[in-house]
Amino acid sequence: MKTLSLFIGTLGLIAASIQLNAQTKPLDTTKIYLDKLVASKNPADQALLNSKLKHLAAADNEKEMDLAINYYFRLKNQKATDSLLEAQLTKFPNGMRARNKVASDEIFPLKTPAEKEIAYKAWIKKFPPSNFSGEDLITYDYVTSSIASGYAEQKNTAKALEYADKLLVDFWKGNAYSGLGEAFYRNGDLKNAALFYKKATESAKVYYDGKLPNENSSKFAASGYPYLTMSYANVLYEQKNYNEALKYAKLATTNPKTASPKSNFQYAKILMALNRNEEAYAKLEEAVKSGKADDEMSATFKKLYTKVKGSEAGFDQYAAEIRKGIIANLQQKLNKEMVKKPAADFTLTDLDGKQVTLSSLKGKTVILDFWATWCGPCKASFPAMQMAVNKYKNDPTVQFLFIHTWEKTPNPTKDAADYIKSQNYTFEVLMDNKDHETKINKVVSDYKVNGIPSKFVIDPQGNIRFNLMGFDGGNEAAVDEISMMIDMARKG
Repeated sequence: MKTLSLFIGTLGLIAASIQLNAQTKPLDTTKIYLDKLVASKNPADQALLNSKLKHLAAADNEKEMDLAINYYFRLKNQKATDSLLEAQLTKFPNGMRARNKVASDEIFPLKTPAEKEIAYKAWIKKFPPSNFSGEDLITYDYVTSSIASGYAEQKNTAKALEYADKLLVDFWKGNAYSGLGEAFYRNGDLKNAALFYKKATESAKVYYDGKLPNENSSKFAASGYPYLTMSYANVLYEQKNYNEALKYAKLATTNPKTASPKSNFQYAKILMALNRNEEAYAKLEEAVKSGKADDEMSATFKKLYTKVKGSEAGFDQYAAEIRKGIIANLQQKLNKEMVKKPAADFTLTDLDGKQVTLSSLKGKTVILDFWATWCGPCKASFPAMQMAVNKYKNDPTVQFLFIHTWEKTPNPTKDAADYIKSQNYTFEVLMDNKDHETKINKVVSDYKVNGIPSKFVIDPQGNIRFNLMGFDGGNEAAVDEISMMIDMARKG
């Protein structure tokens, strides 16, 4: 389940999008009507949509105005969204958005839980929870969870428990307990980490089993359950409670949402601790054959091979056969995924102020990697991408461009430069910053990217041949994949 830190940057819009399900019936009816207008291609319906949104934007009811903001956001009208967000703060100084902004700007940035606690007490005097109801209360849970987790990291268990008890919204509790479990885990308190991961798992399971209303909030709460089984299993494993850990690890390996080389590896490690090495070998073999095994998985597999077979004899030959099969499967996969559509041209500025235009690189195979400094999976993929850059550094027909986008800070160029320098990466970084007028990151929008990291391989004629999203494998497998994409794009 996502932890608290992921919600800070987009606190208002996330809260509002969840709360749309808890509105009164008139707003629900309006939402259904707006959805139909959004889906329609009829110009008359689009005119009606614009008229209705303008009416909602001018409303004296904050929830109606908030509905307009959410639809403008959905329609990617960032200028209207930003304008209304500012107007809402002025029009409703004691309302939900103003309350959320104070939390975001004046509480979350504070460094210590003690500082946050003082700010929290002043905040609830200005914005009493009694002025709000239902899922509108979730912002209070964001804050108290942050304070509780901060105290947990400081090993102040009493204070952590005090603020954990202040949670108000049921569907959020699994997420909050997960954050506390993570905080206790980081400071080495496995007892409390296990306690809160268990509470998080049990809370999310109620929603996962479909016992509560079929709403977005319920779906959100349920979405964390598969991943919580892995987190809880890991803590139980470290506590050497292997039988209980195995139960939750098995849930992760059999659930389609979490079944992966990583979950197989976790399951295998627990089986090894129980001296069930043949079962562990079979499970880890699946992970290795997937081509997504990282270095630790591969090293553990070799150790298991030796234990199960009695020696290392034949391992290298067997590993070579596995790799051959992985490459063959990868070729089949990429044959199916290969496309051919024109790549949108762009001109962006690099970290030194030099402009780079995509069309000027025709004749080269170009790899675009959309990323951001706040994106964990983006940064996790960078060691593999550096290996790929190194592999082709002497090939003038291959060009890697790392496009920083979706910035969340006032100085994205400096942030990107500082990060790349700190990691000693030799990447050519381009900046896809928001347009001052439209408030849109144009290039990432032109490429219709929905999540990062997102990589595009463009052939020498300027056509997109592959689009790869996310990162979930080992470095060697990632380099194999990008290399095969490059070779196939070259050949057309």
